[in-house]
Amino acid sequence: MTHNPLTRQMMEEFFSVGCKPREQWGIGTEHEKISFDLNTSQPVPYEGERGIGVLLQRLADAHWQPVYEGENIIALQGAGGASITLEPGGQLELSGAVLSNMHQTHEETRQHLEQVMQIANSMGIGFLTTAFHPLSPQAAIPWMPKARYAVMGQYMPKVGSRGLDMMLRTATVQANLDFSSEADMARKMRISCCVQPIITALFAASPFCEGKPSGYLSTRAACWLDTDPNRTGIPSCVFEDDFGFSAWVDYLLDVPMYFIIREGQYIDCSGASFRDFIAGHLPALPGQMPTLDDWALHSSTVFPDVRLKQYIEMRGADAGPHEMITALPALCKGLLYDAEAESAAWQMVKAWSHSDVLAMREAVVSQGLHATMAGESLQHWSSILLRLAEDGLQRQHQCNAAGEDESIYLAPLWKITHNHASLARQWLESYQNRWGQQIEPMFTEARHAVTAK
Repeated sequence: MTHNPLTRQMMEEFFSVGCKPREQWGIGTEHEKISFDLNTSQPVPYEGERGIGVLLQRLADAHWQPVYEGENIIALQGAGGASITLEPGGQLELSGAVLSNMHQTHEETRQHLEQVMQIANSMGIGFLTTAFHPLSPQAAIPWMPKARYAVMGQYMPKVGSRGLDMMLRTATVQANLDFSSEADMARKMRISCCVQPIITALFAASPFCEGKPSGYLSTRAACWLDTDPNRTGIPSCVFEDDFGFSAWVDYLLDVPMYFIIREGQYIDCSGASFRDFIAGHLPALPGQMPTLDDWALHSSTVFPDVRLKQYIEMRGADAGPHEMITALPALCKGLLYDAEAESAAWQMVKAWSHSDVLAMREAVVSQGLHATMAGESLQHWSSILLRLAEDGLQRQHQCNAAGEDESIYLAPLWKITHNHASLARQWLESYQNRWGQQIEPMFTEARHAVTAK
């Protein structure tokens, strides 16, 4: 732990050290998977011979380094910076290594799914490609044994009605991008916040709740509308002309705390002010001052649709199958790692206001690509974004052994846009017709499987 007293300069530099020259930019991909029992379709507990704990141990035996909290494995560290972490309701997340192109990302994801599914299937465990558990009620989802989740689980109902659903029943895919300077970060953040509802529409893949249609195309995104207004959504500061690292620090200082860690133990500080902590008035630790480690922890407990760390996190997409997992970073890389594409994207969104984007964000959870912005459907705007990203990836010209550039990974998004049919709409059609208004077929058709090279 870093024990030096925290200063304002340190808080801002925590983010500014993320600035990298363009030639060092990489891209990271994170994706979550909802677990279920292959025999009963019910959630999988941590405990037991066929539980998540044993699955993590068997993955550890397959060349992953286990991370413990007490006697329980709660994460795995792999080569190259990749890790597997455990979400509150038994969702398994791969935080991929920082890679240089989408071909590597596609292969990393394939290898991960192959390894996890082979072990999990042998234990009678499956994983869904949807972003909200389609069958089980919240009370039926077992909590995983991580201390931070106990604090969050107690606090969430105090600030929103869907926070526990978000924790226990949702899954997402996320792309992480680099920036070269404060100005580059600010423009990337603004563009990313504006296009995040369009991404939500394209990736919508969670139309069911407790065995029937939920009324949403992205039930996952609907949960985020009422989780915790202080730490979610689209921060207004990103739309200010002078937005930069200092403004993000101010935003974080206004977000109530969850906890701090001392001697490996989580101390509940939920609702407390980090500003009071800086002044030595934190009720849980009177007279103590925060460290840079405390600041890093606090900065990880905000959950906006686009989050700044020492890189930028794109957080607006539902989890999905392999091809959709790769499609998100491909879209982001094409859009934001090519100067011409980024400039065109900026021209597209620069007149969109914070209130415009918030309205789009609320509409998209049920309307998807039929929602509108500036008098045009999101299908219209998604076509423009995909064309910009495709051109950007082609100009970057990073090819696989077959000579194909990274734009090949946008194919499923083009199909969705042309057909006005996200995965959510496709599954709803199947539910009404082929599935006979029964949810059980989803556990076969929307299940992760080992994919070909």
